[in-house]
Amino acid sequence: MDARDSHDVKALERELEELLAGHRRLTAEIAKVFRGHESTVEQLLLCLYAGGHVLLEGVPGLGKTTLVRALAAALALGFRRIQFTPDLMPGDILGLRLLEEDAAGKKHFTFQRGPVFANVVLADEINRASPRTQSALLEAMAEARVTLFGESQALDDPFFLVATENPIEMEGTYPLPEAQLDRFLYKVVLGLPTLEETVAVLAATAERPPAVESVVQPALSRDQVRRLRELTRRTPTSSDMVELAARVVLATQPAGDAPEDVKRYVRHGSSPRGGQALLWTAKARALVRGRLHVGVEDLEAACAPALRHRLILGYEGEAAGVSVDALARAAFEHAKARVSWR
Repeated sequence: MDARDSHDVKALERELEELLAGHRRLTAEIAKVFRGHESTVEQLLLCLYAGGHVLLEGVPGLGKTTLVRALAAALALGFRRIQFTPDLMPGDILGLRLLEEDAAGKKHFTFQRGPVFANVVLADEINRASPRTQSALLEAMAEARVTLFGESQALDDPFFLVATENPIEMEGTYPLPEAQLDRFLYKVVLGLPTLEETVAVLAATAERPPAVESVVQPALSRDQVRRLRELTRRTPTSSDMVELAARVVLATQPAGDAPEDVKRYVRHGSSPRGGQALLWTAKARALVRGRLHVGVEDLEAACAPALRHRLILGYEGEAAGVSVDALARAAFEHAKARVSWR
């Protein structure tokens, strides 16, 4: 290694340490208003760094909106919340063309951008809108752009979508189709808080809580988020880890080399996009831990949130109340036992 290479390595190490310090500050700033649930916060940030989107499921009152609003405030990024309702139309999300008249009396069309043109977008209770409205987000999620009236318009960079679902209320809802579920990198399940977390929340909100933006301070800049995304993509992944991710995906498919429980209870397994979700978020997890390589533990940690919304249970699995997370873990252990390098 010559002197210039050594200098470049040291510069990268300093930059990485600065970015990781920013990541720790970001977590601390979010914790000011969203207490507990450290794993939920980490999974949200991993998807941000991996360049994907999150489906956040939890019962009402757990602070899902507060969490996403705090994330946007800690990044000093534009934030928009879209409340999904049965009468919401695609134009309410993407934007509209309006006919206007100028001072000279000439009429022309102008485009009014919808709330999707923001850095951090919260699609609140996404399953309350019709499938037509839900599908308006597909192109935005996949390509970070929207096509309106024959013209494509790029979304703000970075673009990060968090959609929420209420798992206990099904009346008046439209379940997301599998094609749209597959667009989410992670499905994060927000559980009930512990006693200590509940006490902390109630103590902090005994009086009317202040606005999130007045409490949370910026911890990472827009350029730093972009750089973290770039470094995440460039984090090396060995052929062994790629093989393991591929075997995990195949182990979720009941027609292939899968565990008995998967063959019995799963109707459809994950597509290769599930393997991408495993690898991309495993890279982000390794990076925030200061490692420039992906390990087995990173893929194992990504297994449940990356696959739980991609496994479709059959009738027997639904009737038996089988845990999709348990099936994902079984697929991972099955795959790990069959890799060629062990």
